[in-house]
Amino acid sequence: MTTEATEKEFNIDTVENAASSPDVDLPWAELGLKQNEFDEIVKILGRRPTAAELAMYSVMWSEHCSYKSTKNHLRQFGAKVTDEMKKDLMVGIGENAGVTDLGDGWAVTFKIESHNSPSFVEPYQGAATGIGGIVRDIISMGARPIAVMDPLRFGAIDHPDSQRVVHGVVSGIGGYGNSLGLPNIGGETVFDPIYQGNPLVNALAVGKLRHEDLRLANASGVGNKVVLFGARTGGDGIGGASVLASESFDDSKPSKRPAVQVGDPFSEKVLIECCLELFKGSLVEGIQDLGAAGISCATSELASNGDGGMRVELTDVLLRDPTLTPGEILMSESQERMMAVVTPENVEAFEATMAKWNVEYSWLGEVTDDDRLIITWNGEVIVDVDPKTVAHDGPVYDRPFARPEWQDELQANTFRGSVNAAILPQTGDELKAAVLELIASPNMCDKSWITRQYDRYVGGNTALAMPDDAGVVRVDEESGLGVAIATDANGRYTYLDPYVGAQLALAESYRNVATSGAVPAAVSDCLNYGSPEDSDVMWQLAEGIRGLSDACMELGVPVTGGNVSLYNQTGDKAIHPTPVVATLGKFDDVARRTPSGWRADADGQAIYLMGTTADELDGSEFANLRGHLGGTPPKVDLAKERLLGELLINASRDGMIDAAHDLSEGGLAAALAEMVLRHGVGARVALDDVCERDGIDAFTALFSESQARAVVAVPRSEEVRFNDMLSARGFPVARLGVVDAQSGALEVQGQFTASIDELREAHEGTMEKYFG
Repeated sequence: MTTEATEKEFNIDTVENAASSPDVDLPWAELGLKQNEFDEIVKILGRRPTAAELAMYSVMWSEHCSYKSTKNHLRQFGAKVTDEMKKDLMVGIGENAGVTDLGDGWAVTFKIESHNSPSFVEPYQGAATGIGGIVRDIISMGARPIAVMDPLRFGAIDHPDSQRVVHGVVSGIGGYGNSLGLPNIGGETVFDPIYQGNPLVNALAVGKLRHEDLRLANASGVGNKVVLFGARTGGDGIGGASVLASESFDDSKPSKRPAVQVGDPFSEKVLIECCLELFKGSLVEGIQDLGAAGISCATSELASNGDGGMRVELTDVLLRDPTLTPGEILMSESQERMMAVVTPENVEAFEATMAKWNVEYSWLGEVTDDDRLIITWNGEVIVDVDPKTVAHDGPVYDRPFARPEWQDELQANTFRGSVNAAILPQTGDELKAAVLELIASPNMCDKSWITRQYDRYVGGNTALAMPDDAGVVRVDEESGLGVAIATDANGRYTYLDPYVGAQLALAESYRNVATSGAVPAAVSDCLNYGSPEDSDVMWQLAEGIRGLSDACMELGVPVTGGNVSLYNQTGDKAIHPTPVVATLGKFDDVARRTPSGWRADADGQAIYLMGTTADELDGSEFANLRGHLGGTPPKVDLAKERLLGELLINASRDGMIDAAHDLSEGGLAAALAEMVLRHGVGARVALDDVCERDGIDAFTALFSESQARAVVAVPRSEEVRFNDMLSARGFPVARLGVVDAQSGALEVQGQFTASIDELREAHEGTMEKYFG
């Protein structure tokens, strides 16, 4: 043992020492705590905290772990839930991930989280460990992970630093997910200068489980053993939750760099199989993954959720770095670790399972009956706390917020009012050039440069993946039971109107799931915003949560869990409010899924536009291409969205449609181009009927982003039945044209013809130009 290690061992800050030395200066501010928070810790304990207790409170009371600025607002998700919405909900908000009943004894669990700041500091490991962490949340529910998704937001595509961030993030996601053998079935990629110093790297995972395999994170049963297993604990990730995820990044402080975790996907793959065998043998009573806040989180949450307390000997933790202090061990966010509670009767079988999978483990302690979390170091008590005060009863802030003074001016600055109508495309040639420009733009271009770095079909259960509207994966091979998932957000919409923008994010996600033919059943959200200490940002956040909770209630889909990521800003410049919404839908049989484009054998099928189009260009991709951001986003009509969803689902189930694509960013122009390019099959359409019915011109028909719309391909034999169904429900529909497998082009009659080669060259060249 080195002299340094010996000195550390003899200078451990015990509870006894803390009680007898109240005037010791502690680095609470450096650990991210505020003066009032430190004072509250002292009040709770009745003394100053030990160094180890201070470490625990600092990470568990961070914004990332405690939701202290949003907890009061997030309660709306639980309050605005009807009995009908809860009928399939097996586990809701508060656990590692929500669980939804799928039928036939099957359930699915899914969740979306952020790893934003770490992915800016160290893009590869930040993104990779984001995937690893969300996958462990799924494992901890007793489920086998079956797919991942990755909603991404980067800065300007031509900014020099985007090369570093984009290459690193995409490689990290692909490297970790591919190594785990999990298909990446979807997501989205947006480029905008507003995210330049604050990229958003959100990660979603979905898992399947039988009802009887469900596990929860609690430590119950006095005398049951507490075990830490998986990778050894190292110095990576120390302070990650309290520093990286809770404050704006300051690159003048190199000490923050080691806070990014380092992942090993092959260790996690073994951990997955090991955990599933434990679940199959019912060898654990409770289980918790170690992600943000590490052992601090796992011990305090397991104890707080249980019916007693916990006693742990910290020197029994297996270390990669023997110089770590107790506080560092408690805060470390080293990856690929799990903590479980095991009955004495199952200890031998547990150890046998660890030996089979060659997974290291250490017995740390046991469940007690005294409602205290006591952590010792060589037998001396260094932590003695009520675990609820650490895990669940932290500070809650009612941050002041108010509608910004600049919001009225922003909304008054409409696109139509800011541009000369004469410069907007009017002729056929101008419209064609505008369509090609649109589909070549950074946000609308083909993203296969990214998705081909991911394995989308590993495991053989992927039914749909990017670039289809939703990812679809089979859960049960025998029955075909499965799920569809889509993630969506539009930061420009939410910047223009935070309440409506959040609802539009849900509406698009819901609509994408419905276009695949799945029945929307549950929602997970990742709320990415700036600093809650800025009253303007806090207003955006409060309005976003209110809007999303109201919309979930109207659409009948409960929020099952999610994540809040704050302090996404540089100086006083915050990102656009970006509530990423993931909707999960259910399939009785994924064989009935509807793809987003037509194939050659669809020649002659009728193309219909469902819904109506208004002059809604504010916040649109076309306006973005012209450098304009102002006005109000498209109107949201949730009753109409719900009806559209029902019609799409019924039409898919009954074989009335062979392809469906929602209309959102880029409007009808983007949808038609993407449907043609999906399988390289042309189409002939006319806009006259739509323009006459809706009182718009061809430019508006192509580029408006009015909501509650979809384009579908209907076999000739089903046209009468399809039209009768929509007529009976009073839903507007217009026949646009036909699939034309012979033309090799998208022909907008009376306006322009764009060959598939022209469309493909525009659509596929952008990502290669900047990153290829």
